[in-house]
Amino acid sequence: MDYDVIVVGGGAAGLMAACTAAERGRRVLLLEKMDQAGRKLRITGKGRCNLTNTNPLRDALPHIGSSTAGATNKPGQTGGVWLRNAYGRFFAPELMEWFEQRGVALTVERGNRVYPSSGKSLDVFLALIGELEAAANVTIRKNATVKSIETFSEGDSRQATAVVLERGERISCRHIILATGGLSYPTTGSTGAGYRMAADLGHTVVEPVPSLVALRCAERLPQELVGFQLRNVELSVLDDTGKPLCRHFGEMTFCDDGLAGPIVLSTSRIVTRRLNGGNAPLTASLDLKPALTAEQLDKRLLADMDASGTRVFNDALRLWLPAELIPLALQQLHIEYYKRLHQITGAERRRLRDWLKGVRFTITGTHDFNEAVVTQGGVSLAEVNPKTMESRIVKGLYIVGELLDLDADTGGYNLQIAFSTGHAAGEAV
Repeated sequence: MDYDVIVVGGGAAGLMAACTAAERGRRVLLLEKMDQAGRKLRITGKGRCNLTNTNPLRDALPHIGSSTAGATNKPGQTGGVWLRNAYGRFFAPELMEWFEQRGVALTVERGNRVYPSSGKSLDVFLALIGELEAAANVTIRKNATVKSIETFSEGDSRQATAVVLERGERISCRHIILATGGLSYPTTGSTGAGYRMAADLGHTVVEPVPSLVALRCAERLPQELVGFQLRNVELSVLDDTGKPLCRHFGEMTFCDDGLAGPIVLSTSRIVTRRLNGGNAPLTASLDLKPALTAEQLDKRLLADMDASGTRVFNDALRLWLPAELIPLALQQLHIEYYKRLHQITGAERRRLRDWLKGVRFTITGTHDFNEAVVTQGGVSLAEVNPKTMESRIVKGLYIVGELLDLDADTGGYNLQIAFSTGHAAGEAV
């Protein structure tokens, strides 16, 4: 054997796994199917790379989810609990120190999001790849596509023994770290091949679906809204009984077929899980005035209508809405455009109040993997050791990063998952 460990995939998780194993003296072979490693890492965060979040562990864990039944008692909110051990050894403070020791200055921005001070994700990639290229015990092979993983059976147990490349070459080793990524941004090399390899070895793979992605809506949106951004609003997802499944406050954008932007991406995690489970249609409720209660808003509407009673309704909407939203309000409220404010009935005023506190959109689906930030679903957590990332089905096989049935909100949480699981596997080998 020329290598102690083969890392399949040169993304965030694979690079960190290779660095960690090499630092501990292992002979490492990194296999990357593309002509360059780290392609997705270099475009993440719009090229700025939000690599982690400084929220303490107790606050970070609720941002992480999983579909894996049995990981805890609450499917859909299991990921954080499953990651406790790996995070306990290598979390945001350790990750930040790792990069700073290698010359990457970091900056903490709004929402406790951590970025390289240069604003360039390339600096994060160069720190990782530079570490590997400088190590005498690491070999990097690009344009190397792994076709399958070989195992040896003895009694009831199986041991990973080799990888077989697409052209037939067989490379044996003691440990294999599978880090091929999910299905999001397929042009970067994320084709889902790792799911197939894991399934071929007997692993349960929860169906991968797009996550952190724009939502498609049934409503036809006025052209004026496309590309328009709202700030300081609250978006909720309601089930068929009207019960809120999640709420997110912040910024969002309208797109030609629905909703996009930061709070929509976080909301999409619940949407994809529910829609994929065959549940009834969901509703998005947009609160345009989250700082006011319904009662407070009603009083403000009354005061404004008394003060501007002669203004016609479609013009007076400027009192409460940006101009871009007025066509949508007129379309959905069914109040006469040229009605004077002093003619607005109590029922119509309450209809306006309720609309401002909850503009409704019927969610019909999401955009596809080409636009999704991460993949939801993956290898069942019940089949992976959370301390080491080693498969419970095949000894010597480790599964990390986006291949696992883990996904998180925006804010650096997904890259932290990649780095922490990669680090745990690198330690274990």
